[in-house]
Amino acid sequence: MAHVARSGRKAFAFNGHESGTRHPLVAVAMVLPLATLLVVLFGGWDAVVAQASSVGAVLGR
Repeated sequence: MAHVARSGRKAFAFNGHESGTRHPLVAVAMVLPLATLLVVLFGGWDAVVAQASSVGAVLGR
């Protein structure tokens, strides 16, 4: 029985059932550090600024 309880707990952690109850702000707090790192490493911020300025030029602003 103890083996089933331990393996069941591990399976539950990776099964995805718990992810539906996570608060959205917790999910954002988990993702933001990685997203920031990727933006800095790959120059994503410059791409976002370039695209935003292009869209602004098309819209006439």
